[in-house]
Amino acid sequence: MKKIHLDEITSTNTYAKENSDTLEDKSIIYTDRQTAGRGRFERKWVDLGSRNLYMTIFLRLGPEFRESYSNLTQYLSLVNCKTLEEYGVIPKIKWPNDTLVNNKKISGILSEAIFSGNRLKAIILGIGVNLNANVKDVRAIPDRVATALNIETSQDIDRDEFLDKLVSNFFKGYDNFIENGFESIKKDYIDHSVLIGEKITIQVLNKKINGIYKTINNDGTIKLLTQKGEENFSIGDILE
Repeated sequence: MKKIHLDEITSTNTYAKENSDTLEDKSIIYTDRQTAGRGRFERKWVDLGSRNLYMTIFLRLGPEFRESYSNLTQYLSLVNCKTLEEYGVIPKIKWPNDTLVNNKKISGILSEAIFSGNRLKAIILGIGVNLNANVKDVRAIPDRVATALNIETSQDIDRDEFLDKLVSNFFKGYDNFIENGFESIKKDYIDHSVLIGEKITIQVLNKKINGIYKTINNDGTIKLLTQKGEENFSIGDILE
């Protein structure tokens, strides 16, 4: 594993894509400042300063796509929860991979695949975690209620220490997850999930669908009871 620290970059995911020919497997790219960070559905990830985590894990994988690859963001979200728990908070997952503390967003993940022709070359997992911020700044984040770990714990957080804990926890179970897939973490993932059993609205592309959030399936998809009956969704954004 090689750690690459950058003072400033547009985004760590962009750096990983631009340097995918030379990066080693399991490289960790992190930066003090991210000028064009992105979340899912092209949302902007707000930069709260250099004491927060903006990081990408670069995974050079074989050309044959394995089912577990599509669930890597869910695996990382669970690992992130386990890491946050070491600081005494109770994190929860909002499907598929947002992390909440006290119903406020503290972290988001963006996964991207890199291909060479039709062959899978690598998967990059970008994660942002709010570690140190003031209440005024997190309240100014648009479109969501957010928080930071220092706000929740009333103590300053060492970014590099958090990064090392997160990376260590990720690779501790990584090989097992790749081999056994989402089913190997399903129970733990469900135990950390919010809104199961409740009525929710999920936005899939440009369509909003109402239903009862029944459970998470063995492949990581979400099961809703809608007017049409039970339906499974592999992508979407829970609007509640």
